[in-house]
Amino acid sequence: MPELTMVEALNRALDEAMEHDPDVLLMGEDIGVNGGVFRVTKDLQAKYGVNRVRDTPLAEAGIVGTGVGMAIAGLKPVVEIQFSGFTMQAFDQIEQNMARYHHRSRGRYPISMVLRTPYGGGIHAVEHHSESREAYWAHTPGLKVVVPSGPRNARGLLAAAIDDPDPVIFYEPKAVYRAFREEVPDTPERIPLGTAEIVRDGRDITLISYGAMMRPTREAADDLAELHGIDPEVVDLRSISPMDTDTLAASVARTGRCVIVHEGPRNCGVAAEIIARLNEEVFEYLVAPIKRITGDDIHFPYFQTEEHYLPDPDTIIEAVRETVAFDG
Repeated sequence: MPELTMVEALNRALDEAMEHDPDVLLMGEDIGVNGGVFRVTKDLQAKYGVNRVRDTPLAEAGIVGTGVGMAIAGLKPVVEIQFSGFTMQAFDQIEQNMARYHHRSRGRYPISMVLRTPYGGGIHAVEHHSESREAYWAHTPGLKVVVPSGPRNARGLLAAAIDDPDPVIFYEPKAVYRAFREEVPDTPERIPLGTAEIVRDGRDITLISYGAMMRPTREAADDLAELHGIDPEVVDLRSISPMDTDTLAASVARTGRCVIVHEGPRNCGVAAEIIARLNEEVFEYLVAPIKRITGDDIHFPYFQTEEHYLPDPDTIIEAVRETVAFDG
């Protein structure tokens, strides 16, 4: 199997979808000639032409609104918003139309549409380029929200998102785009949306994360096992909505302890929803309060100061040791 970066894996997923289905087309700012700001769509316009890989004006509401119209007509648009912070310029189209039109039409018009956008910190960017607002979209009925953590599941999840009859917000962690390579099968594969993955078996505590935060979480898990005698189980959430409550609950029921990690703000964040579900499903199995390691409830900081905002392995390790040491 070839080893690919996440950018290369996403490009492969788009290429495979377009080759398989002529109804799949791409739209976004600079995605054609330039291949996108992060080059995810590199060479696809040359291969499929300007009618299927379309450069658009800098007009996020127009991009999403046009995509909704195309989906109503039976096409499968994959639209790119250059940075997730700029989805706010299309909020009305996403919330009022993309998320609602299937319901509004009483099922007559499914919106088979994907909105791809890079999110999160890690590149020392300016304002509106590093937000983690996945909780907005998970709170919106009618949308599915997916966040890959590595090249292989990025390719498999994007393929499944394009096939899905419902609209999908596909958040791509820009910090992982070229951070590492991973073996990706030659043959196409699809990872069902709404499924979490246990990426490390353990007995002492469950660590739950997703997207870019999987890297510090897995690093912390390895250090905990090697240096602290704690054996963590690690779960990659992958899908924020729908959420795989069964896998999360089964893991926490086995370990009795849990720490959740994400870089978005804490208030009303994804971790809060996970904690609520675990309290409902496996409260009797918990032997310690669930902890959450998150970003702060502030605007995302600029440049090097983001390093003080993002969760890191040391913070995760401290939270795990406190949770394991809790004796009631």
